[in-house]
Amino acid sequence: MSVMPLNQENFSQQVSGTTPVLVDFWASWCGPCHMLSPVVEELSQEHPEITFAKVNVDEAPELAQQFHVSAIPTLVLFRDGEPVDVSVGVRTKEELESFLS
Repeated sequence: MSVMPLNQENFSQQVSGTTPVLVDFWASWCGPCHMLSPVVEELSQEHPEITFAKVNVDEAPELAQQFHVSAIPTLVLFRDGEPVDVSVGVRTKEELESFLS
C-alpha cells in the first residue's frame, strides 16, 4: 500500500473510518521529512491494516494548525477518526513500529 496525499477536501473522509490512519505532516523543503519518508513508505508496505497518509503543510496549513503541528515531520496516529498519539521528529523504523502498536 502506498502513502496517500491528504488535503483539506479529503482529510476528514480519509481519517474518519475504523481503520487506523498514520498521517505524516511534512514539507518539500524539510530535510528531516525526506529522511523519514522512506521509513513511512516501508511501513505502509508492511502494515496493510493501517492507512498511511501525508499532508504537505505548505499546501494545507489549516490542517497543520488544526492539529497543532509546530514542527515537522510530525506523525499523528488516528483511531476511529480521533488523534490518539503524536510523534515529532525523525524516528527509527523500530520506534515507529512501537508507535503504531
